[in-house]
Amino acid sequence: MEKVTGIGGLFFRSDNPEDLAKWYEKHLGIALVPQGYDAEPWSQEEGPTVFAPFVADTEYFGKQSQMWMVNFRVNNLDAMVAQLRAAGVEVQNDPQDYPNGRFARLHDPEGNPIELWQPRN
Repeated sequence: MEKVTGIGGLFFRSDNPEDLAKWYEKHLGIALVPQGYDAEPWSQEEGPTVFAPFVADTEYFGKQSQMWMVNFRVNNLDAMVAQLRAAGVEVQNDPQDYPNGRFARLHDPEGNPIELWQPRN
């Protein structure tokens, strides 16, 4: 069976796409989409990716109107959280240490939930 090899993009609506893309670049290091085909887009490191539909009434994402949440892998959760907080971004650490790693939560300027995950090695 032929199967997909990874996620090629994450596309979502925004009230101000240009400013939001700049926020992701500034705070999470995700390069802006290139303006031409001769430049490379942001590239993620190889690693685990969880693809998990949730029940429609989950509270895991936050507000009921939020239909998605992105989870980004990080190498050093403590350093990333400190960096975000120093920039004035509110971040909540999950105090529990899970068998698959550690997590933190934040929201982008439009209220979209973001989860940071430091996988256990």
